[in-house]
Amino acid sequence: MKWNTIRTKMIVFILLPTLICIMATMFISYHFSTQSLRTRAVDENTNLLFQGTKNIESLIQEINRLSLIVYSDSEFYRLLEAGYEDMAANTRIYSSLNYISSSMPDVSQVYLYGVKDSKATLLTQNTPKRWQGISPYPDSKITTDSAVSIQSTHLSHSYGLTAPIPQFIPEPVFTLHRRIERVPTTKALGYLSIDVKLTALTDIISQLYDQKQENIWLLDGDRNIIYGDNSEEYGKKLNTAWYDTNIRGNQSSQGYFEEEKAMFIYQNIEGPGLNWTLVKQIPVSYLFREANEAATINIALSILLLITITTLTILISFRITAPIKQLTRYMNQVQTGKLDIDIRPMGKDEIGVVTERFRSMMDTINNLILREYKLELTNKTNELRALQAQINPHFLNNTLQIIGTLALELKVPQIYSLLSALAKMMRYSMYNEEKIVTVKDELDHVKAYIELQKERFENKFSFRYDMEESLFETFMPKMILQPIVENYFKHGFNLSRTDGFIEITAARVSNKRMEICIQNNGNAIPSAKLDLLRQKLQHSTRTEIDLLRNTEQDKDATGSGIGLPNVLARLKLVCGDSAILTVDNLRAGGVVVRLEIDIIVERETI
Repeated sequence: MKWNTIRTKMIVFILLPTLICIMATMFISYHFSTQSLRTRAVDENTNLLFQGTKNIESLIQEINRLSLIVYSDSEFYRLLEAGYEDMAANTRIYSSLNYISSSMPDVSQVYLYGVKDSKATLLTQNTPKRWQGISPYPDSKITTDSAVSIQSTHLSHSYGLTAPIPQFIPEPVFTLHRRIERVPTTKALGYLSIDVKLTALTDIISQLYDQKQENIWLLDGDRNIIYGDNSEEYGKKLNTAWYDTNIRGNQSSQGYFEEEKAMFIYQNIEGPGLNWTLVKQIPVSYLFREANEAATINIALSILLLITITTLTILISFRITAPIKQLTRYMNQVQTGKLDIDIRPMGKDEIGVVTERFRSMMDTINNLILREYKLELTNKTNELRALQAQINPHFLNNTLQIIGTLALELKVPQIYSLLSALAKMMRYSMYNEEKIVTVKDELDHVKAYIELQKERFENKFSFRYDMEESLFETFMPKMILQPIVENYFKHGFNLSRTDGFIEITAARVSNKRMEICIQNNGNAIPSAKLDLLRQKLQHSTRTEIDLLRNTEQDKDATGSGIGLPNVLARLKLVCGDSAILTVDNLRAGGVVVRLEIDIIVERETI
């Protein structure tokens, strides 16, 4: 399908705007859908994480409240302050620790260290164990201003107590540590640690995200993982660039950002001894799943719509352009010379009107051709014969005198050669029935002429030619080269020089065109005369042949009897208006005449 056809342009200019509109609509729709989903997801998840953090804060506050029992239980506080050694005191301590352990189902174990008598008590699996004369466990011994601290997720242990604990199985827990102070001072009476199972967080956090598609992390202030999807990462640092870039050092307690093809929403949890961050990761593919599904449906519908529009466009374009192509075929047949074609009507629209007018025009042309053909053919034949017959009689007279003088003085066989050359020229010029000849025949005619001129000017010049062999059998108008060569001896030849030359070359300029150059090193044409000659060549057309047949008007800028305008007129008469003849002076001296005509491979009757 060619671009420059109406059919192609119709299809392209209809489909292109349609395709652009469809794509623009899909892009805008997808853009607004994703923006809407992003905004909705941010709002919903921010509220969801906010509620989750409140539940986590409530959980921590409940654990903290349990740790404050040591202050509300006066007997427990007194024993811890005064020290205890009897069985009744131990039972009272065990009872208080058991109350703390049983108040929440997710409490794993409770550790108490009394500073007064260096006693450590561990209540695990509802079984109390006691050690005496040891140091407090380092993590439980709080030395900061705050009396409470929250230890991130770690495996439960025996708080450094060496005696074995039967059936003790370590499990992930997080711990609240409290320093029991002598009120109103900050002097430590003891240290209390409560281990809490991660099931307490699981019940809260599992409701905040889709475990199959989304990820969630609960991190402490040091970026340690308190809770996450992968239990193997509990207690380890979260090594990601997005945390340092978007969360660490951010003054806002909540926010969101997009990175690594995912949306992250975070919420800080703050309280006594608490600096946690809850982070939720939502993959963009999951976040925009509804938009992607809608886009897929839109693409399928758009493809179906585009196929329908394309089919209708092609059908309509073929329906509109088919009559135009048929009219073009009619014109191509006329261009090849078939004038009696049967032009059929093509409807009553604009194209049908054009076809009907073309049909009427061809009828008129055929009638005119029938009337004028014989007259036109006769005129062209007479014109060509008249042009071919314009051989300067002075040249023949001078040549005969030269041959006669040579015959009287030298009496050598060369006379035969000269007579033969003259005979060839006369035969060539007298056969007017041949309007076109081969390039080889025209060159042979020039060779015979050159042979006579060499004798006349005593070999003071040389002649050479260079032609492609494939051009020898092509055709050209008769009597073209010899008149151009003759102008050199009439107007350009310098008798004082012995190195004169004339050269003829022929070569193809394209598959259908050839160029013939005739150049010499004689006298240049004066500028004024050269400009006048070029003006005549520029205005030489077929309609001027009658004027060029007149001897007075046929002289060229240098007074030639068979001028270059005459030659150009003959070229156009036979080869058409595309024939070109140019004349230029050479920088090194001399004149070059260039002919450019179509290559004719079959003899035509003119």
